[in-house]
Amino acid sequence: MKNAAKYGTALVLAHLAVSVGHGIAHRALHIDLSSGEQLYVVVVITICPLIAMALLWTRWKRAGAALLAGAMLGSLVFGAWKHFAAGGPDRVTEVAPRTMGSLFQVTAVLLAITEAAGVWPGLNWFRRARNRTGTDAGATR
Repeated sequence: MKNAAKYGTALVLAHLAVSVGHGIAHRALHIDLSSGEQLYVVVVITICPLIAMALLWTRWKRAGAALLAGAMLGSLVFGAWKHFAAGGPDRVTEVAPRTMGSLFQVTAVLLAITEAAGVWPGLNWFRRARNRTGTDAGATR
């Protein structure tokens, strides 16, 4: 599971970097989120992956894997809906492709990619950790 921790860390840090860029574009373009949406972004999209990343390096790897998969799935569904399905100013096709508009569009796609890249491995690591004999997830790979 040491490889899982390394991959998970790289994935979460890449996702965080893309999220920061996306947030900068949101603010510059005055694309505001409701209070509930802001809370969701802070908790599910930002904090939960960071906690999952930390857990992947501890004896609670299984919990970290589950949290990573859940947070990335929740982030993917939220972002896919807001950026690609629902109408409104948060939809990528509604944003003019100028400097910040291009940043918004590119980071929306990169968020979807990093989030999708976290769901399956997180579920797989969770399953593998559960199926180990002896320690729950203490053995390293």
